Amino acid sequence: MNSITMQLQADKLIRMALEEDITSEDVSTNAVMPTNVKGTVDLIAKEDGVIAGMDVYARVFKLLDESMEIEMFCHDGDEVKKGDLMAKVTGDIRVLLSGERVALNYLQRMSGIATYTHQLSALLEGTGITLLDTRKTSPNNRIFEKYAVRVGGGSNHRTGLSDGVLLKDNHIGAAGGVAKAVKMARQYAPFVRKIEVEVETLEQVKEAVEAGADIIVAHMGLTSKGTIGAKTVLSLDDCIPRIKAIIKAARDVNPDVMVICHGGPIAEPKDAQYIISNIPELDGFFGASSIERFAAERGIKAQTEDFKAIQK
Repeated sequence: MNSITMQLQADKLIRMALEEDITSEDVSTNAVMPTNVKGTVDLIAKEDGVIAGMDVYARVFKLLDESMEIEMFCHDGDEVKKGDLMAKVTGDIRVLLSGERVALNYLQRMSGIATYTHQLSALLEGTGITLLDTRKTSPNNRIFEKYAVRVGGGSNHRTGLSDGVLLKDNHIGAAGGVAKAVKMARQYAPFVRKIEVEVETLEQVKEAVEAGADIIVAHMGLTSKGTIGAKTVLSLDDCIPRIKAIIKAARDVNPDVMVICHGGPIAEPKDAQYIISNIPELDGFFGASSIERFAAERGIKAQTEDFKAIQK
């Protein structure tokens, strides 16, 4: 993350995270460490993965004490192995103790997202398919999580509602139909903005493209899998002819329209690989929960299960 973005956008969010953790004082640290004593901590990888958030990790300590010394042995985008020494932080032990949890929270979450995105991106290598994220980020963590997607080899879709036009079922319903929604968006949005429309039927595809949509999202329903995923969905084999039909209907009207897929059973890297292998004319995959939610769920679930397995 570059220094300008860090100072203008990330710093205030990191401060909020620290203030959430230290509402008045760090009672535990102040009790055992009343004065400034110099110490060093080692940052060691607990498992294999792709690292994201090293600068954010360091920034937590620097915001607490600018004099902290941080020596990096890896950088964002690097692949690390379990046991690798990633960094050393030296300075006031009170700063090390008070900042470590917030620093690790950022680093662990961002690296989890980068690692999972990297797995998906590896499957898409050589296909010409673009892997996109969404706005389904945890509150006040969007700048960090979307950065982690880029580190992992994915691409950002919209950072926020101000960045682009994506017309979903609720927008279409409010406008009174697909064609009306697209035309209204085309009239209102700056001419440099792409108009993207989620569709579920061939009629919607035709209406959207004829009205001037630039990108069609072939929506296969609510994303399945994970702890809160949809239970009733299409099969992957059901999705293939549906997506192919949407692509044909769109390009019969405009050969240059972009078509990407999203949702339903296309939830895991192997699912995306199967769809892409069978639909070479597809332009992209809209990751959404497949990237943001699953990465966090898996880490939390696995760690909790390990603790529950402890025997007396």
